[in-house]
Amino acid sequence: MTSSVEPRNAPYHHRLVVGYHGCEREYGEAILLGKAQLQPSTNDYDWLGGGVYFWEHGFRRALEWAQENREDPFVLGAYLHLGRCLDLTDTWATARLSETHRALKLGLRRQGVKLPKNRKGRGAARRDRLVRSLDCAVINLFNDREDQAKGGVCYQSVRGVFEEGRPAFPGSCIRTKTHVQIAVRDPGCILGFFVPVDMLEADRVA
Repeated sequence: MTSSVEPRNAPYHHRLVVGYHGCEREYGEAILLGKAQLQPSTNDYDWLGGGVYFWEHGFRRALEWAQENREDPFVLGAYLHLGRCLDLTDTWATARLSETHRALKLGLRRQGVKLPKNRKGRGAARRDRLVRSLDCAVINLFNDREDQAKGGVCYQSVRGVFEEGRPAFPGSCIRTKTHVQIAVRDPGCILGFFVPVDMLEADRVA
């Protein structure tokens, strides 16, 4: 039986993590110069709920995303301290989400509202459930409840591993776009920004 009791020390991540954020070049450069701030994503389909998104140690994945979604793609590097982290690679966290899902389902049923669903993407992305409306609703409800209980931001970051993309080779269970993603809820977890050396190299090649 999986325990939903939060371990005393496990949620607090003392280590530094290098994260990469795909964005528009003008926006990224403004952040580097202190003329803008990263804004949290609040889409109802975000994979880890609301927050500023980073790929953990995943420059190439961040660049691919920026190239697919931005006119002038750029990757911003950041040093992150995860702080108090809802880490979905650990069983205590996923058990807590299971409890929250039941509460969400019951609450929406009482309101006569349908439970959100995770849906597949379009075109080549139809192999993956890219629209994570259910996951997002559950994580946001969990964090909202924890924030209310604490009277402020409880979990400063959310971290998860996602399998994505086609098989790496025929018959493989390894997916080509598998990655670790982080949603930062507390801006204080972002210690500083930098231009990745790989970004400079990508610009030279382009």
